[in-house]
This record gives sequence, structure tokens and C-alpha cells, in this order.
Amino acid sequence: MDPKVLLAIIVVLAIVVIAVVVFARRRQRSTHLKQQFGPEYERALMQHGDAGKAEAALGEREARVQKLTIRELPATERAAYADEWAAVQRRFVDDPSMAVSEADRLVNRVMNVRGYPMADFDQRIDDISVNYPAVVQNYRSARDIFVRHSSGRASTEDLRQAMVYYRSLFDELLGTPALADPAVLRRAS
Repeated sequence: MDPKVLLAIIVVLAIVVIAVVVFARRRQRSTHLKQQFGPEYERALMQHGDAGKAEAALGEREARVQKLTIRELPATERAAYADEWAAVQRRFVDDPSMAVSEADRLVNRVMNVRGYPMADFDQRIDDISVNYPAVVQNYRSARDIFVRHSSGRASTEDLRQAMVYYRSLFDELLGTPALADPAVLRRAS
């Protein structure tokens, strides 16, 4: 066989093999990100309008959070925070406004103690989405209600819903995800 033809066949085969490997890696990455981020993957897709851009953004989130020093809470701290949360919930009956404000502060304090940077809300949401994709939308919703409440545009029912949303993230942050099962939260709404 002519060496030029053989070389051409080898080059074509090499290109095909490289294309298959690249396609398989992209598909594997997509599958990983879909499993890792769940509904947050779809949100990123809608936000960026393109799977490649959405996946790049989600990958950047993962890389950023891997560089953070996120710590687990010792049992004594978890218990103390759980007691604080119970007091906040009891306060809701008499003063829903104050209870939601305290819930927001408590969730933020726990995130800070765990090691999440607190400077920018949007960055905080991105960071939380890596480890808690199932409840990050609840946190967005709770924060939205909190902001609307600050300007007098939230009802008592809205405040109750904010408490449910904050609780879902709070339980995850404490390491008690069974209490924050999204199906249970939907039924509680």
C-alpha cells in the first residue's frame, strides 16, 4: 500500500478517535453536572442559554467551592444552632417579622461559621448550590421574601413560607437533611 494513503488513513482514524474521546468526555461531564446540580443545572441552562456556557459556569462553581475550607459542625455546635432555630420558630407566632429577620441572620451565621464567604449574595447562592442543589432555590425564595418584607410587600403567609424555605437550608447546613426533604417541605406549604 502506498505510504501516503496509509498515512492519510492513520490521520483520519486518529481524528475520529480524538473526536469520539472528546464527545464521550463532554457527555460524561454533562451527566456529572446534571446529577450534581439537579434543578440548578436547568436554571443555569436557562440563564446562559447554551449548555456549554452553563456547564462552564457550573464547573467554575465546583472549582471555587473546592478551594474553600468548608467545615462540618461539631455535635455541640449543631445542637446550639438547633436550639436557636427552635427559639426563632417559637417567636414566629408572636412576631413573624422579627422571626424571619432572625432566621435570615441565623442561616447566614451558620453559613459563615461553616466557611462560606458572605460578601455577595449571588456568589453565596452559587457556592451553596454546589453542596446543596436541592435547597438552593428555597434559599433564593426565602431571601426574595425577606427583601420584599423589608419594603412592606410580604404577607404573613409569605413570611411563613420564608421560614419553611430557610428551614430547609438550615437543616442541610446543620447536617440534618432528613428534616429538609423537599417533598416534606412541599406538603408543609
